[in-house]
Formats: sequence, C-alpha cells, structure tokens
Amino acid sequence: MEISGGIQASLAGRYATALFELARDEKELESVSDSLALLKLALEQSDEFRRLTTSPLVSREEAGNAVAAAAGSLEIDPIAAKFLGVLAANRRLSQLGAVIRAFNALVAQYRGETTAEVTSAHPLSDDQVASLRAKLKEQLRRDVAIDLNVDPAILGGLIVKVGSRQVDGSIRTKLNMLANAMKG
Repeated sequence: MEISGGIQASLAGRYATALFELARDEKELESVSDSLALLKLALEQSDEFRRLTTSPLVSREEAGNAVAAAAGSLEIDPIAAKFLGVLAANRRLSQLGAVIRAFNALVAQYRGETTAEVTSAHPLSDDQVASLRAKLKEQLRRDVAIDLNVDPAILGGLIVKVGSRQVDGSIRTKLNMLANAMKG
C-alpha cells in the first residue's frame, strides 16, 4: 500500500503510520479505529484528559500511569493502549489529536475512501451524517469517511474539507463577508 508522503512527513504522521501498520498486520484495524474514536471524544469532552496530554509539567511516569488508567476506564483496544503508553514515554501525548486524524486518513485510504473533515457548530445526528455522506458520495463518486468536529465558534452551518478543497458554509464566515461588504 502506498502511503502519502504528506502524512509520513509529520511527526504525528510517522506515529500514525506505525500504529496503522501494526493494527493492519494484527488484523485489528476496526478495534484500534474504535478505540481512537473514544480517545478523540475524550480529548473533546474531558478538560482533565486534554490537560494531561498537553501539560509539560506531567512527568513521563505520571503520564504513563494516567494514560494506562484512562485506557482501562475507556476499555480501549490493547494495541491502542500500548500506543498511548509509547506516546507518554516519548513525551508525545500532545500529538494525540493529530495522530488520530492521520490514522483515520490512512484507514480511509486503505479502504479506498476519501476523508471529509466536517466542522459543525453542534453535534450532528446520525441521520444528518448519513445524508451528508450520501451527498458527498454522489459528488465525489467514491465512498466517504467523515471526520466530525464540533466548533461552536462557527455559529451554525458546516465547513467541509476534502483534500485541498474546502466549502465554508458557516454563519461566522457569512457574517464576516457581510461586514466586509458593508465597510465598502
């Protein structure tokens, strides 16, 4: 399988590539993907977990113990749990969000899918995600994996990024364009 040079060029990409290859070889892609989805959710929803991953004051040992406890409570896959330990030991927990994004891109590429990064002001329902996936599949003529992000700062609407193309239908952008137009 050819892996994008862009992904491998970054630090997070190299970690994601190593995790992807291990998960693929062990036939645990689904399990590791599900575990990383749980970790992404924890990063988004838990201030404590986010601080653990970004604080330079946490020692390697403390970080290792904390991520082991988090892995146990989240019941994540053993491969993903060991991977978290490696990130903690190498003081790379701050890269976790970027590693998850790169891993998801590698999995999508492996499955022959295109990844669409979708940002909304509020969490989307399953029906909305299914409808969006169907519309994107129709437009792109291939299967689409959707990476959802929530950013209340966009106020409403969606920002959809596929590869180098981005469609910004957020209310924040529309208000900024209107403000610029009114300035003359």
